[in-house]
Amino acid sequence: MNIIIVDDDQLVSLSLKTILEANEDINVLDIGKNGEEAVCLYDTYMPDVLLMDIRMEKMTGLESASAIISKHSDAKILLLTTFSDDEYIVKAIKLGAKGYILKQDFESIAPALFAVHNGQTVFGGEIIDRIPRLFNSAQKPSSGRPASYQNFDITDKEFEIIKLVSDGLNNKEIASNLYLSEGTVRNYISNILEKLELRDRTQLACFYYNHLN
Repeated sequence: MNIIIVDDDQLVSLSLKTILEANEDINVLDIGKNGEEAVCLYDTYMPDVLLMDIRMEKMTGLESASAIISKHSDAKILLLTTFSDDEYIVKAIKLGAKGYILKQDFESIAPALFAVHNGQTVFGGEIIDRIPRLFNSAQKPSSGRPASYQNFDITDKEFEIIKLVSDGLNNKEIASNLYLSEGTVRNYISNILEKLELRDRTQLACFYYNHLN
């Protein structure tokens, strides 16, 4: 797996390079120090994954990620930061970043890179627990379903299940809410993921907040 590391602290970048390249399956192609360099490096190398800090001079990681994704829709960007900031988390999800984890969770960085490379969306445990609250507080209460959900060939029942997954409910809680068995809920979720070409519940929640809310 070929990656690029972008962080305005060179010591952090070099340390990450040393740690990650201890894994023979990870190759660091280059290192950048700001968002502008991230855009140029991505265009030059087209890495499997871009590992990037958020708070940087000239161009933030979020601005850089937005610029890259607008040009390369399949870009896989994992944002790495010391800040568990609510606004950053929401923006990262909305712009299409594939992950957002905290630097202090250093042991999870390599597994997160592999997960993103394999098409998964990754958020640290501390962050994923907050996603439903963040989006629910950011949205005005709404009655009914948005018309857009029909554009994805989603049935009423599937929409209800997607919303409950996005609210953070587990299969047992969803089953209780909709008067279904847990097995039926599992089947529904598997079918929904296949229909929408998503890999997991995290991607499903992101899909809901980006397209159905």
